[in-house]
Parts: sequence; structure tokens; C-alpha cells
Amino acid sequence: MLRAWWLAWLLLSAGLAQADEAAAWAALRQGGAIALMRHADAPGGVGDPPGFRLGDCATQRNLSARGREDARAAGRRLKTENIRFARVLSSPWCRCLDTAKLLDAGPVHEAATFGNVVVLSDQREALTAGARDLLAGWKQPGNLLVVTHGANISALTGTSPMSGETVVVAPRADGTLQELGRIPAPASR
Repeated sequence: MLRAWWLAWLLLSAGLAQADEAAAWAALRQGGAIALMRHADAPGGVGDPPGFRLGDCATQRNLSARGREDARAAGRRLKTENIRFARVLSSPWCRCLDTAKLLDAGPVHEAATFGNVVVLSDQREALTAGARDLLAGWKQPGNLLVVTHGANISALTGTSPMSGETVVVAPRADGTLQELGRIPAPASR
């Protein structure tokens, strides 16, 4: 009995995940959506080594070879799905900038408000408020892609994405974000 319940739960979960992913792709095809992507795989724990400096990638956690390939694969999938972005924003951290560039989804613009809220914990509220305001103001017919950190996405949506996962959202009238679906990282397929 327990085995049958477990199998049913796994099948239901897989079906919900596929529906969730299909909804994310549909929202991006329609346009005007916001894709919040957690940077691809960057081993080494949370945050950055002591003494890290923005602009000096040698002092930060960086993408692994797998992370670089996952970012390229995600970019290829975006092209296959015919998804375009009106704007691509990134946290100023190297692992986010590299992920955004490897996606090859358009020119990448640094946005300080998507800086790592774990490392900049004393600025967490201000960074999150700035990000929320920026996202609430997205009223374009095209999509917005933001490559940032898992903790930032969690602060904005309550969702904790895996490395390389994308959470597709739309701003509500009250400034909060409605989750429309999620796209798993290529490696988790």
C-alpha cells in the first residue's frame, strides 16, 4: 500500500512539474513576463570567500565547467523555444554575469539591486525593495530576464530555486510577484 502511494505521489509530482514548466514557457511566449534565473552551478558553498571584490572574478565563487555548459544549454533551449528578451539584467557578481553572457540572450546590463543579499546582508531590505520596484515597473510587451542569486529570488518570491533554475513571474498591481511557472536547469532534466 505504501509503495503504491509513493509511486502515485511521484507520478503526480512529475506531472505537476511538467505543467509548471509548460506554464512558464507559455508565459514567456506570450511576452511581458519576467524570468528570474539563479546563476548556474558555482561550487563552494554560500556567499564568497573572505576578501572577495566585485570586478575581480579571481576573488569570487565562479561557475564550474558544468555551470558554464548548463548556461549555454539553457541559452540554446531559449532559442529553440523562440524566446526573446527585451532586456537582460544581471547581478554584478561574476557567476551571474557569466551565466547571463553564456545564455547569449542579448546585451547584459549590470543591476546593482540584484546584488547578493547574503553577502550584502546589511543591505538586504534596500536591495530587495529596489528589485521589487524595478520588477513592478516592467510594463513592456517583451520579456525581462534577470540573472541573480537564489536568496534574492527567494526574498522576492518565496521560491528557492536550484542553480540554473528559472522562476517566471508577472508583477501584480500591488507590487508583489505572481509565480507563473518554473523552468528547471538543463542538468536537472
